Amino acid sequence: MKLLLAVFVLAGASVQSQMITQNFGTGANQFSIDFVSIGNAGNSSYNGTDFVGKSYSAGAVSYSFYLGKFEISRDAMIKASLSGATGYNLANMTSQGGNGLNRPATGISWTEAARFVNWLNTSSGYQSPYKFDSNGNLQLWTASDSGYNPNNLFRNSLAKFVIPNADEWFKGAYNSTSGQWFKYTTGSNTAPTSVFNGTSEGTAVYLKGPNNGPADIDKAGGLSPWGTMGQGGNVGEWIETASDGLNDNPNEMRIWRGGTWFDADVYLDRDHYYEFTPEITNTPFGLRVAMVPEPSTISLLALGAAALVLSKRRRA
Repeated sequence: MKLLLAVFVLAGASVQSQMITQNFGTGANQFSIDFVSIGNAGNSSYNGTDFVGKSYSAGAVSYSFYLGKFEISRDAMIKASLSGATGYNLANMTSQGGNGLNRPATGISWTEAARFVNWLNTSSGYQSPYKFDSNGNLQLWTASDSGYNPNNLFRNSLAKFVIPNADEWFKGAYNSTSGQWFKYTTGSNTAPTSVFNGTSEGTAVYLKGPNNGPADIDKAGGLSPWGTMGQGGNVGEWIETASDGLNDNPNEMRIWRGGTWFDADVYLDRDHYYEFTPEITNTPFGLRVAMVPEPSTISLLALGAAALVLSKRRRA
């Protein structure tokens, strides 16, 4: 299927990213995903201490990429299923977060999220990022596979659409177009204002009762500096990365971030993340999709960043 692109610049002083809309599905079951550009390739990582007192570094990404403006909706996953996507249970999506079509697709496991993302690629003519055997078990990519990346055995480097890894997600959530890091996804070091829904600047959907959310994906609070919505609050979001950061064991625990509509503000900040088995379902976890450059583009960006660093060192 040929992808349809619409590129434009978001208005507003705090949001400088381009947005691209890509279409998926067929006929009456076509749906779109909006992506915002995350630039400033080769940025430095954020170095901090997490909620258990452990030092960590996150958010350094050597290439420019795109991150979904919104969480994936139930409507998108239903239409994908009607267009041929398989490997996830639509019934689970009503177990956490209600049955509104424009609400986030919650209740899915990491594995189900990976199968949905695989379909986004294969239905668009790209390589699947995640390798499954005939029994539906995740496998590691090996050196004999085209697109093998020794630094990430979960993700095939020839894929276009992926579950964001820990650095990609963190940068989109807590970084800014100027390179500044913030504690919360609303571009502030102060907790956002709690709302049931809406798009006002500095707000997020959290501190609500279990039966009072989540909000629709496009009513999930104010935007991040890059232009994403709902990375803090609304629903927790699966991250591609394993809990130890190595992505070398298919059975490892996976990370989720961002907090949910019924969490306190502490769960929304940059120092909080949690781990669950990739097969767990019936949770308030959803999915945001990233769109990454092709390997040749990544290589050129990485080389450019390295050359810039070398040039600065020579001038020093």
